[in-house]
Amino acid sequence: MRYIFLAFTILSATQAYAFDKQKMLSSFFSTVLVRGYKADGNLAYGSGVVVGDKKVLTNCHIFHETKQPWVSQGEDTFKIISVQANRWHDLCLVEFDTLPFKAAALGKGAELKKGQEVVAIGHSSGAPSPLTSIGVVKSLYSMDGGNIIRSTARFALGASGSGLYNSEGQLIGISTFKTVGRIAYYYALPIEWLAELEQLPKETTFPITGGAFWEADEAKKPFFMQMAVPELSEDWAKLAEIADRWVKAEPNNSEAWYEVGLANEKLGKQAEAEVAYRKSVTLDAGNTDSLFRIGIIAAEKGDKNEVRAINLTLLTIDKNVAAQFEEATSCKAEC
Repeated sequence: MRYIFLAFTILSATQAYAFDKQKMLSSFFSTVLVRGYKADGNLAYGSGVVVGDKKVLTNCHIFHETKQPWVSQGEDTFKIISVQANRWHDLCLVEFDTLPFKAAALGKGAELKKGQEVVAIGHSSGAPSPLTSIGVVKSLYSMDGGNIIRSTARFALGASGSGLYNSEGQLIGISTFKTVGRIAYYYALPIEWLAELEQLPKETTFPITGGAFWEADEAKKPFFMQMAVPELSEDWAKLAEIADRWVKAEPNNSEAWYEVGLANEKLGKQAEAEVAYRKSVTLDAGNTDSLFRIGIIAAEKGDKNEVRAINLTLLTIDKNVAAQFEEATSCKAEC
């Protein structure tokens, strides 16, 4: 897969991405492979992250079809003795009699910003050694005391339950689900949900059944998930319908107003789009997506003053986005 590298590759690339080499290496060795036999004799597998003494955090959906799961790292295997499960959040904290691996350092998802560099480490495609994928935060969606993270750090089947880390090697999320297709959105659950999970009673019986929020019927999924498919498929009328419902349900959600703006802009309703984008920025001055689109509209109008103002604002938030904006508007601002 594009952007997927062996573990040592990220270490040689850290200078470009400003990752802490030693801390990322420590995160790599906190990754385990989660496996278990299904009723048909085939293996169910996923990934997990050591988050405490003899404890691994992973996704519950890995355990939907297995009665005797275990984890491994290299040739060493360890039997799970108990689990604390939040089925709706799709997070399971499993415990062992012994597990001689250092826990990953925990970060704070609440401190994340759009454009921030992240790295996913997990057993994508069932690879025996963890693979790494570098990306950036694209969006953050508030839910149940944490932020669902959408990033460009790719992962594949087998990486469910693996870690998403910041540049300091701190665990900020658990890679869990993605949209279908070659061009996809990748989502991670917030590490903040671990605190609530640790308070749940311990269970000793597998499989772990019960659906997660992201597995619900389409109409019952969070709005940020409902809008993903029409956005990726460029069904702008459908996106507009979902986005309108989203802002009615959550009128103070900056991301929802951005989606209203995007849908209207793509439908040729520039005035309505600009109003929505500006509302988005009012709610979150750091929403670089909305700022970018306001600047593009200004460039199309020939408003060089606003283009310069947006560029300066983006420079204070994210220099990479500012560079993209400058490239996108240089001709329009001059022509």
